[in-house]
Amino acid sequence: MRLFTIGFTQSSAAHFFGRLKEAGVTRLIDVRLNRRSQLAGFAKEGDLAWFARELCGIETEHALALAPTPALLGAYRAGEVDWPEYAARFKRLIARRRIETQLDRARLDGACLLCSEALPHHCHRRVVAEYLRETWGKVEVVDL
Repeated sequence: MRLFTIGFTQSSAAHFFGRLKEAGVTRLIDVRLNRRSQLAGFAKEGDLAWFARELCGIETEHALALAPTPALLGAYRAGEVDWPEYAARFKRLIARRRIETQLDRARLDGACLLCSEALPHHCHRRVVAEYLRETWGKVEVVDL
């Protein structure tokens, strides 16, 4: 199984959708808590779905169970918790949610987890991908 991850900040629309298309992504799974911000540009809720479908033939879906809580995200953004603590708390949260039992593994093969962070190193999409690899086994995680 191959699971992609991607962020949209610091990327043009052409580069972003080009990476999805070139990789052969089959489904775009939005794992953001807030998808309506004007700062999201082409990745705003309705625009993202239209662009992905029209430019790449990819359907999108929102998976709120794969997003942090407002309180957890707020604490991280405010500097109240550092990255290692945030990642550990988020991993415990998705384990409590039992996301591995809520997701269809076959539908995720070739899918791409989307959030805003340009790089995956300090992003919750990477925590989700690694958690699924740990619980499901044999998941290749590819950061676009």
